[in-house]
Amino acid sequence: MVNIEINGKSLSVPEGSTILSAAQDAGIPIPHLCFLKDINEIAACRICVVEIEGTQRLIPACNTQVEEGMVIKTNSPRVRAARRTNLRLILSEHNSTCTTCIRSGNCALQTLSHDLNIHYQPYKLQPERSRVDLDAPVVREASKCIKCMRCVQVCDKIQSMHIWDVAGTGSRTTVDVSFNRLLKNTDCTFCGQCVTHCPTGALTVRDDSNKVLRALADPEITTVVQVAPAVRAAWAESFDLAPKFATTGRMVAALRRMGFDYIFDTSFTADLTIMEEGSEFLERFTHRGKYRWPMFTSCCPGWVRFVKSQYPDYTDCLSTAKSPQQMFGAVAKSYFAEKKGIDPHKLFVVSVMPCSAKKAECELPTMKDACGDPDVDVVLTTREMVRLLRSDCIVPTDLPEEPFDSPLGTGTGAAVVFGTTGGVMDAALRSAYYLATSKNPKPDAFSAVRGDNPWKEATFNIPGAGQVHVAVVSSLASTRLLMEALESGSANYDFVEVMACPGGCAGGGGQPIHEGEEWAAERGALLWELDAKSKIRFSHENPEVKTLYSEYLKAPLGKRSHQLLHTDHAAWSVPSQQEES
Repeated sequence: MVNIEINGKSLSVPEGSTILSAAQDAGIPIPHLCFLKDINEIAACRICVVEIEGTQRLIPACNTQVEEGMVIKTNSPRVRAARRTNLRLILSEHNSTCTTCIRSGNCALQTLSHDLNIHYQPYKLQPERSRVDLDAPVVREASKCIKCMRCVQVCDKIQSMHIWDVAGTGSRTTVDVSFNRLLKNTDCTFCGQCVTHCPTGALTVRDDSNKVLRALADPEITTVVQVAPAVRAAWAESFDLAPKFATTGRMVAALRRMGFDYIFDTSFTADLTIMEEGSEFLERFTHRGKYRWPMFTSCCPGWVRFVKSQYPDYTDCLSTAKSPQQMFGAVAKSYFAEKKGIDPHKLFVVSVMPCSAKKAECELPTMKDACGDPDVDVVLTTREMVRLLRSDCIVPTDLPEEPFDSPLGTGTGAAVVFGTTGGVMDAALRSAYYLATSKNPKPDAFSAVRGDNPWKEATFNIPGAGQVHVAVVSSLASTRLLMEALESGSANYDFVEVMACPGGCAGGGGQPIHEGEEWAAERGALLWELDAKSKIRFSHENPEVKTLYSEYLKAPLGKRSHQLLHTDHAAWSVPSQQEES
């Protein structure tokens, strides 16, 4: 332990602690802007400077370790003046049109300006010129960038993609896409982790809400919305709703007030995905010689883009099953449209997803199998849905709970946990066991794949099939480690679940942003609770999925199922593949 003094308070703190962490643990706040624990500790913003007795210059608290006998002042007149000057210099290069910024009210820079009592700007405003490109789901506005480097570090350390980098020199130094490229011309997975960790509105997810509003206002269009499992665990955070009000039923009621004709649960097609993917795994597993191993899940579009660009030789290891989002769109514009007598070309399918990569997925040329139009027309993130609810002055606490519509609105507990790391694997193994044995396992028999560890592995015995070696991984940096282990032969699996975002969809790039906090674990825990409370916990027992097969699809992996629910991952290219060709 090290003995120090902060603002006259004597403290004993662990050796190796930074001044910032020591102060926080003691309940002494030190303002900071660029800092992200264990990710971005480079003291770029100089907002966290403190005064140390006997030291001439001010010291950044975020990356300076405590020393025995240190006497620290976090709010002396000299510190306050320097901190405010540093913040004004940052603001002098920032486009401060807060009223029309998506992050207004949830912006670290805006909050800090209020907290430090910044009411005037003595410096000339010189924001960088923006080159906004709406062709990609992730959008950068250079004029709002504060050069904190968070996006660089998150992309490098958490996702290992190295999309962002420092560009220019001197006063022209900025952060931009590496190698002077447009984002759409890179192998960016569009996971959105850079967006959720950006402290300002410099990085955002493209807003597609106006497309939805136009469809809702068109009397010739029938609007259908599907809501992903992870959204129900996060949508109410922006409304500060108590748990008793933060229900799926109120979310459905709010969407109905917005004017959607039909509101469905993506959990329905998550169950459908399990039927197809589980059947596909058993087919491959019992005919091992025909396939390359392991088989990978294909629900996460960020992961699919990653493997196609970084490890293209493994593309044929992906399950051919579409993601639940895309399965829903295909079923809605075929089975549902026929059942309701609706022209599928007049059916507008909207997805509400925790994910920014889903916006790119629905635009793929291979996702038009139902009627020739895109199976999913528009993807909204959880944040976009919340903004639409607020713009319509909808108060969720005032609404009665309402159920999802039928016949595409029923989901099981197995489907709900699709929204968290380990959930897809857990659900798939439950139904694969049944498909192999005609008996249900215990619902929690595969709990070894659960938890927050970014790379989990387990072995299970499925009678009649044998020992199944599985792995579950989340975050692309962890995925890269797993892929390197596969390539070197140091790891060997039969079935692997990959989710691009840490913690899975619960921590997706479209979820509500909480500055400096990670909420994926809490959201994931809520989804596991919902699974445990569900009356039906096996995808193969979903009554509406059974009806879909009996009335329309006939059987998993059948001709119509293959046409609507499966895809060819090799039929489209990422930018690096296009350059090679």
